[in-house]
Amino acid sequence: MNGPAVRVLAGYDGSLPSGAAIENCAQLLPAAHAHVVHLWTPPFASDQLRRRLWTGTRQVDAYVTAVEREGQCESDRIAAMGVVLAQAAGWTAESLTSRGYGGEGFELTEAARKVDADLLLVGSRGLGGARAVLGSVSDMAVHYATQPILVAPYPLLAADENALAQGPVLVAWDGSAGATTALGAAVRLWPQRHILLTSVDHDINPPIPPGKPQMTVLRVDSRHEGSPTAVADALATAAREHGAAAIVLGSRGRSAVREITLGSVAMSTLHRAHRVVMVVHHYDQPHPATQPGP
Repeated sequence: MNGPAVRVLAGYDGSLPSGAAIENCAQLLPAAHAHVVHLWTPPFASDQLRRRLWTGTRQVDAYVTAVEREGQCESDRIAAMGVVLAQAAGWTAESLTSRGYGGEGFELTEAARKVDADLLLVGSRGLGGARAVLGSVSDMAVHYATQPILVAPYPLLAADENALAQGPVLVAWDGSAGATTALGAAVRLWPQRHILLTSVDHDINPPIPPGKPQMTVLRVDSRHEGSPTAVADALATAAREHGAAAIVLGSRGRSAVREITLGSVAMSTLHRAHRVVMVVHHYDQPHPATQPGP
C-alpha cells in the first residue's frame, strides 16, 4: 500500500502455526512494521523451568520470584525469535511481551489497541467442521478485536501459499454497512490487488470505489440459501477457484458490544475456508484502518 507502512500486531508463541502466520502475512503485506508479541500468562514459565527452580515448600517466596524472573526471560527470548522470523520475511519488527491473566485472545486484542495497530494477526491450527474448537485463541480474538483481524490457518496447501503474493482478494458482499467497511479496508490495505467482490445467492451491484478500477463483481450460489455454513463453503469455493490470496468479511459487531454470533457467516468461514481470512468490524465510528484510501 502507499503511504506509511501498515502496523501489524502479530501474536507469536514459538509454534509452527504462529510462525507460518507471520510468513504468510508478510507475503500479503510485504511493506509492514510488526510488533511481535508473546503473551506471558500463568504459570509464567515452562514446566521444565519450574521443575528446575523448585527447592521445596520452605522457600516458596523465593521460588515464586525465580519463576517470574525466568518466565520473563523466556518470554523475551520467544518474542525475539518472532522478530527474527518477521525480519527474515521482509518486515521491520520489534518485540513486545505482555504479562496478563485473561484469555490469550482477549489479551492480544488489548495489545493491538495499545500499540494502535492497523491489523491484528493470529495463527490457528486450521481445524474445521466438527473439529473446530470454539473459544480458541483465534475465535476469542475475532470476537474482541477492534482492528481488522487476519487469521492464518495452518497448514496451507502449496497452491494457497503461492496465491498469497499476487492473488486477488475476495471480499464478501451483501450490501450491508459491514460489507462496505470490509471493502474499504481491503482497498486500503491492497490498493494494487484485484478485488473479487462476491455476493452469495443474491444479485447485488455494488458501487466501484473511486480509484479502484481493478474490481470484478462475482455472484455465486450456495447449496442452501440462508445457511451460514453453506455461504461460507460457497465463498471458500470461489476463493479456491479464482486463486484468491485471502477472504475478507465484515462483521455485525456494534459499538462497545463487539458481537459475532458463533455459527455466523464470519465464524463459519474462519472454520471452513482453510484459507487466510480477514474479519473487519463495523462501528458507527470506524477505526482508521477500515477507511478507504484516497
